[in-house]
This record gives sequence, structure tokens and C-alpha cells, in this order.
Amino acid sequence: MKVIFSSHCLEFVSPGHPESPERVKKTHDLLQREGYEFIEPQPCSEDDLLLVHAPALIESVKTNDFFDWDSPNHPHIYEYATLSAGGALLAMTHSLSEGRSFSLMRPPGHHATRTSVGGFCYFNNIAVAVSRALQQVDRVAILDFDCHHGNGTQDIFLGDERVLYVSWHQTHIYPGTGYEHQGNCLSYPVTPGDDHESFMALFLEGLEKVNDFDPHMIALSAGFDAYIGDPLSMLRLEKRTYEEIAKAVKAYGIPSFAVLEGGYGPEFSQCVLQFLREYF
Repeated sequence: MKVIFSSHCLEFVSPGHPESPERVKKTHDLLQREGYEFIEPQPCSEDDLLLVHAPALIESVKTNDFFDWDSPNHPHIYEYATLSAGGALLAMTHSLSEGRSFSLMRPPGHHATRTSVGGFCYFNNIAVAVSRALQQVDRVAILDFDCHHGNGTQDIFLGDERVLYVSWHQTHIYPGTGYEHQGNCLSYPVTPGDDHESFMALFLEGLEKVNDFDPHMIALSAGFDAYIGDPLSMLRLEKRTYEEIAKAVKAYGIPSFAVLEGGYGPEFSQCVLQFLREYF
């Protein structure tokens, strides 16, 4: 039951920003009390980033030459962002030998496109890891259950037949994309106010497409911001929702890894714990 984590990801903060180090610190502390062990990641390389990002984007983050309302331009953000992507890479490689793994690293990544930062994201962690995985396996399914559509992941993999991207996300919130299927990128929009039962019906519908795709690996963009009471969504998922997601993924019996995305409410840590109890 080893989790990918480095305390260095707690070093950067923007006062009042929902993507705070405290949410991850509380989760780390809870998992530590529950007996989980942790593996320290290393930063990814620029060659890793070039698999999914344009050189101009990488340079802009490295030199702090970018502006985005939601993604603060912290000093040394390049180091923190490459460390988070490195966590996703380590989770992927660990899953190949151990079956399943989880990266509890920040910043998140699924809104970062080939050419732009956005939505608290600088580099697309899961896309970097999946691109490396495709050097060892033939097909990867990415399941994204963050309450926001992973527009960056779709931007990177749209048209790549080796990847099936499936996203379940709330309508009428950031980034305003993901209202219909596009090729290998499938969207299951969820209506504000929807609860566990309505979400799981859509989740199982999406899994039918995953079954048809027959992946060799599953990658999870694990967002917990669709939980009831999260300040950034209007969905009403429960802790058992994350348990059932974990059980369904585990049942495939193939390597899988999960990478933290969103989750900002007071019970975020408990949601992660409930997910991992079933996932591992």
C-alpha cells in the first residue's frame, strides 16, 4: 500500500487559492496514520514533457513567463510541476510491477494542453505518464472522474487510437468543454445536483466503452471535487461513489495507476482514503 508523495509539493502556496498545500498535507497525514507507506518521486525530464507539450510552453513555465488567472506564477513552479509529473511517472512504472499505484502530488495536471497552462495545471501529469506507458503497452484507457472536464488531456490525445479518454464531469462550469464525444475522447456530462445513483449509471455506461477498447493499462485522473459539499462543484457524490469506482477499476485485473487532480472540500482526505481502501 505505497503512495507516491514528496513533502516538497507542499512548499508553494497562493493565499486564498483552493488548490492549497493543506488539502494534500491533511491527506498525507491521514494516510500515514492508516499505515500507508510513501515513495519519493523525482522530477520528470524535459524529454518527458516534450512527449506531450510544445517547447514554448515548457520554456514559459521554466522562465515564469506566463499568465493565467487560475494558475499562479509561483517562483520555482517549474520544479514543483516537474516533480508532480515525476510522481505520475513513478506511479505508472510502479503499477507495472505492483498492479496499482496512486500519486498524491500537486499541482494537478489535466487542464494543461499541449500549448497552455490552465485551471491550476502547468504540465499534464497523467498525459506524460501515459505517453511513457505507451512505449511498453499497446492501449491505455484514461478514466477522469474529476468534476471538471480534462480539456488538456483531450487536447493531447484526441485522434490517438492507442488511447481511450473517458471523462465524467459537471456541466456549465470550467472549462466549458466536454459536452459530446469526439473520436477516442468520450464525455459523460453530469447535471448539477446529480447524486451517487445518477453518476454511477453514467460511469457504468462509460465502462462499457472501456470494455470494448480492451486496454492493457488504466490511468485515473482522480479528482474528488464532485463530492457533496465541495466548493467548486454542485454535484452530490458520496464516499461510496469512490469506493465503487475503485472496485470497478480493480476488477479489470490489469495495471492501473491514479494521479490526483481536484478535491477541495473538508472531507477530501476521507474521500481519498475510502477510494484507496478499495483500490489497493
